[in-house]
Amino acid sequence: MTQRLTYSAHARAILALGLPLIGSHLAQMSLHVTDTVLLGWYGVNELAAVVLATSTFFVIFILGSGFAQAVMPLVATALGRGDETQVRRDTRMGLWLSIMFGVLTYPVFWWSKDLLLALGQKPEVAQLGQDFLRIGGLGMIPALLVMALKSYLAALERTQVVLWVTLMAVGVNLVLANMLIFGHWGAPELGVRGAAIASLTVQVLTFVVLAVYAGWLPELRHFRLFQRFWRPDWQAMRQVFRLGWPIGVTGLAESGLFQATALMMGWIGTVELAAHGITMEVAALSFMVHLGLSNAATVRAGRADGAGDARGLRDGAKVAIALSAGFGVVMVTLFLTMPVQIISLFLDETKPGSAEIIAFGVKLLAMAALFQMADAMQVMALGLLRAIKDTRVPMLAAALSYWVVGIPCAYLVGFGLGFGGVGLWFGLVLGLTVAAVTMMWRFWHRAAKA
Repeated sequence: MTQRLTYSAHARAILALGLPLIGSHLAQMSLHVTDTVLLGWYGVNELAAVVLATSTFFVIFILGSGFAQAVMPLVATALGRGDETQVRRDTRMGLWLSIMFGVLTYPVFWWSKDLLLALGQKPEVAQLGQDFLRIGGLGMIPALLVMALKSYLAALERTQVVLWVTLMAVGVNLVLANMLIFGHWGAPELGVRGAAIASLTVQVLTFVVLAVYAGWLPELRHFRLFQRFWRPDWQAMRQVFRLGWPIGVTGLAESGLFQATALMMGWIGTVELAAHGITMEVAALSFMVHLGLSNAATVRAGRADGAGDARGLRDGAKVAIALSAGFGVVMVTLFLTMPVQIISLFLDETKPGSAEIIAFGVKLLAMAALFQMADAMQVMALGLLRAIKDTRVPMLAAALSYWVVGIPCAYLVGFGLGFGGVGLWFGLVLGLTVAAVTMMWRFWHRAAKA
């Protein structure tokens, strides 16, 4: 009989796993922030081009990352039942599918100028965007491989290395990007190409470090992760594919909701779009904490599911949800009591337009407080559902919540009812709330039968 853990023991285990993952997610965000700041100093067209290029890369990455993310629950479940062979099989095929996806999508990056022109971008910006993506797009394969290895190591509860390697990547990117964009320290001045080379180099270096750690660390060698790596395992590949593609589509549906909101906010005005961007950065930083806790919940619940410990699965889920909700309450309080101070951190208040951006940002931060709990609960429910191998129904729930409820309601309230940008964010609140309710119901309905 499996020994029942106390709630405090569950909390300690989730935090031990989750805190390094939270740090890793926050560090990963800082990679994007670093490039944005550096290119903002370099030139307006270059900044606009790389913002567009990285958005294009990110959308495709989100779709392809489903296979890498599927590795985490599969490995956790295999470990729960003591099947080390299956750990190797699932991880290797997650790596295979990541490579295949990267190869198949690279033509999009090579001919991205035509895509950006079709989306109404200026020719000079589209050309610079293609310059970035023809180099940076090569990073899709190592980026997905890094995601798969991070999932594998997280399932093995080795999250500290994930944090330290991500922090290393931030430092390397800062130095390389600075050197190659501006031509510092004897390097050629390459502008957007320099940013792309730095990004690609960091992705490759991160993959190499994680691969060496995962494959040759003495404590992990018994998994023989890269043994006969070239041999296909069709059964394991089908399993990873079946679990992974709905995860990718679910992520695409959610990111699409936020991208569509940003596009509609741009129709309203520059001040509103600037406030939207700042407030979304604040909300995203908070979301990284919930995402890290969700990842930890996936591992813990997957282990319990693999071991046939239904009580442990439910108890761990309750604790993970409580931790995420507790942090959500703290952030709601901050959003409502210190909105001006938070928004002002991102602005030079002496510059024209800053007061208007702050005033509108305060309103959006109040809306962010409304969806903070819903966003926390939907990502936690997704993590728990992945642990029990339920990804297709959540994919449908996400599509309906975000594209049938969220985006149409945002447009209706924002433009039809005349509430402007605040109305657009009300659509976010509705979409995320519907997703949170439906996905939480789905998990507890499934968990009750376990």
